[in-house]
Amino acid sequence: MHVDFQTVQERRPVPQTEHRARALREVVDLVSRHANVQAAAIFGASRDARPIARARQLAMYLAHVMLGESLTSVGLAFGRDRTTVSYACALIEDLRDDPRFDAELSALEQQLQAQDD
Repeated sequence: MHVDFQTVQERRPVPQTEHRARALREVVDLVSRHANVQAAAIFGASRDARPIARARQLAMYLAHVMLGESLTSVGLAFGRDRTTVSYACALIEDLRDDPRFDAELSALEQQLQAQDD
């Protein structure tokens, strides 16, 4: 499923350039496919579905680390507080201690870099 980012932006106004919006869309679409969750669910308010929450954390991490977005900007884009984004980034960094998870995340990072080239 593809997210209607215009609707997302209307609900969560974040000043973004077209490039930044497209880059965020690419991150969410990539994570959505990888985690097998709907992209719209990543932006949802649900906290109880572990696969969705993990996909959201991963997308927030990639938006911060790969796109260079501030914690505040990422939080606004996902409808979360910057401290939630900080927690997500720390959690994903801790999970990178697992070689299998680190390899999966590195592959996602490489895919994002390839899309940017």
